[in-house]
Parts: sequence; C-alpha cells; structure tokens
Amino acid sequence: MSIMVAKLGSSTLVGEGGALRDDVLEARTADLVAVLRRGHRPVLVSSGAIACGYGRLGFRERPTAVPDLQAASAVGQGILFHRYLELFAAHGVTAAQVLLTSADLARRAGYVNARNTLQRLLDLGVVPVINENDTTATDELTFGDNDVLASQVAILLDARWLVLLTDRDGLYGVGADGEPELIGTVPAGIGPDGVRLADMRGSGIGRGGIRSKVVAGTMATAAGVTCVIASGTRAEVLPSIADGEALGTTFRPSDRRESAFKLWLRHAKPVQGRVVVDAGAAVALRERGRSLLSVGVAAVDGTFVAGDAVTVLDEAGVAVGKGIVGTSADELRRSIGADGNGPSFEVIHRDQFVLEDGPR
Repeated sequence: MSIMVAKLGSSTLVGEGGALRDDVLEARTADLVAVLRRGHRPVLVSSGAIACGYGRLGFRERPTAVPDLQAASAVGQGILFHRYLELFAAHGVTAAQVLLTSADLARRAGYVNARNTLQRLLDLGVVPVINENDTTATDELTFGDNDVLASQVAILLDARWLVLLTDRDGLYGVGADGEPELIGTVPAGIGPDGVRLADMRGSGIGRGGIRSKVVAGTMATAAGVTCVIASGTRAEVLPSIADGEALGTTFRPSDRRESAFKLWLRHAKPVQGRVVVDAGAAVALRERGRSLLSVGVAAVDGTFVAGDAVTVLDEAGVAVGKGIVGTSADELRRSIGADGNGPSFEVIHRDQFVLEDGPR
C-alpha cells in the first residue's frame, strides 16, 4: 500500500471573505476516500484555518499582525476540521486532526513520534488531516502555506506521492514563442533555482505561492518522493494521479535513498551556524566519507552548541554539506586560535553528516 500526501492550499480552498468553498471540500474529500478504496493510504495537509477565521473576527481582509493571524487560526481551525469530519463521516471514514510545526519535526524525538502516530492512524484506516499549529509557529506564518510542511510529512512517511493542489493547472515556463507554457515534467536532480517559471505571483489568499511549491517539490523528490503540482478543482484529480494519469507538473524522484535519520537531518533539522573547512577537510568529507576534525576547521560563523546542525562550507564558500556538531561554536573558535598547538578533536561524525548533493 502506497502513501499519498495531498496538500490543499488556501487559494483553492477558500473564497472571498474567508468563506469555505464547500464544493472543493466535498470533491477533494471524495477523492481521498477513492484513493483509500484503491488500497492506498491518503494523508491530507490542509491550509485554510487563518482564511476561515479572519472573517469571523471582523477583519475585512487577511490581517498581517502575528497575534491577529494566530487568533484567526485558532477560530478557523475548528471550523475547518469540523467540516472535514462531517464529509469523511458521510463516506464512513474517520478523520484525525494533527497539528504540527517545523519545530516539532526539528527535534529527532518529535520527528519519530509524529511518524509513529501518523503510521498508526493509517494502519487503522484513518485519514490524518494535518495543519500547521499557527498558535505557536510564528515563523511559519510568513511563508510556505504548508507546502514545506507537506513535503516534510511526505518524507517522514516515505510516501510515494506528494500532490500539491493549487489554483493553477501546474507550473508554467516560457515557451518558444515567449508565451507561458505548462511544464509537464521536472527531471530528477533539478534544484529550486533550476526551474524557470513564467509567473511567480500568488493569489494573495494564502501565504505560499508557486515558488514555495517548487521548493517543496524539489525537497521531496530528493528523498525519492514523486511530486505533482496540479489543479485543486479538477474532477477526481487525486485518484487519477494514483491511477498513473499524467496531470499538471510532475517532479521526477531521485533513485538515491538515505536512512531515515539522514533524511530528517537533511530536510527537517534547522541550521544554527556555519563552519568553513580547509581544502583537505573538504576533500575528506566529499570524497572519502570521513568525519570532520577540528584541525580542518578554518572559520566559524554563528552561535551553536553540541547537538545543533551547521552548514559546512569550503574556503570558496561552496556548501559541502550539513552535519550535527559535537561541540560548541566557542570551543571551535578557541581551537582555531590555538594555532594548531591544541589537540585535534571530532567536530562532526561521518554518520551525522549529509553531503550537499545527496548520498554517494
């Protein structure tokens, strides 16, 4: 049984004035049930709580102040999930509300607990309905519209598909005639900057936009998940994708796989600083799979402690990878200042390091 993570954005889900588009809710709920009936395991990541709530609070348009956004989310979340409960129940299916933040997934224990809970819900035939916990996740209120969260969920569940539903048919590039042209396929290994888009503007209802979908799509495919960006109003869009129909824009997945720990490190754990290494250390990390020793550290940027993640750069400023340090920034700076007279120690173990361009 394959897992499909579908993300429904505010631009598709919510109409003017914060009103839910019940026709879209009904259609996509029926889609998810159809995917379930085909023997797959659907997960829904749904935006819309803030958009549902701000009208109830008397705002004429989406507010910008963080406390107002948090209040709108608190009101709208119950409205949104209550409707999902009703719609799934009409098909004899149980839905579960799951609120997550990137901070939850940044902790290894939180990541594992979220995965175990979601897996158990899927085992029980329940459809998880996930949204970001905007009451506490203030940073995430300004960008993403749940696209990156959906990608993280797809990665932690080792999903087959990540489907990002939007108010467009897919991604549009510039055709030979200079006019917008639908991009049918994005090859594996293409980063966010490698996708040339004709139009980067969003609808203004959500907080994401096409750019955040490109970032989420390339992140998921690097972990081996197929990502599809398609219209959220197309009839039977989700079961059609599950049946193999080519819709919208498909990001082809990488065939290189990493351990669950390294996927978490690469995609979920935030970076707290940067470590610059000399040429010898860069070669040892890139080509020999060695651990990073303090003797190879040329410079330190930022404030971090043991257990934090850092970006490792070579002396030209090119990213080598990302790893979890076993020491603090202050201790590393002191070792650099010792002019090589102090003992060398391990900064990042090879098992807690991922290369910038993926596994070898």
